[in-house]
Amino acid sequence: MDVLHPRLLVSRFGDCFRFYDAVLPALIGARLTRGGEQGPYASWDVDDQGVVMLFDRAAMAAEVAGTAETAEPRPAQDAAMLVSRVPDVAAAHALCLAHGALDVAGPADRPAWGPTCRTAHVRDPEGNLLEFQSY
Repeated sequence: MDVLHPRLLVSRFGDCFRFYDAVLPALIGARLTRGGEQGPYASWDVDDQGVVMLFDRAAMAAEVAGTAETAEPRPAQDAAMLVSRVPDVAAAHALCLAHGALDVAGPADRPAWGPTCRTAHVRDPEGNLLEFQSY
């Protein structure tokens, strides 16, 4: 049973699906367990635990019709970020860029965050922020 997992609400479902389906297996060993490129929902698991889910933003808005939610994203700074510990930050960064991610911050040592901390940041096709870290 999934206890807690991120579900990204996206407007560009197909683009985001292709991105995550290409990078999640290599980055964290996740496998697609439900859904497909046509949406409106897809999920990836590691060892039978949900790790990342995508849901079409318009489909979610329709599900909660009558609330303040809309199919349009709110213009604001990031409200969430997906963080993954990976064995090789530079390889994770390069893999995502090869599959259409936008470079935010390349691989860098972050001694203020931890003596051996190394990170990189990208944005997926929808603009969601991802951090890769190693210690």
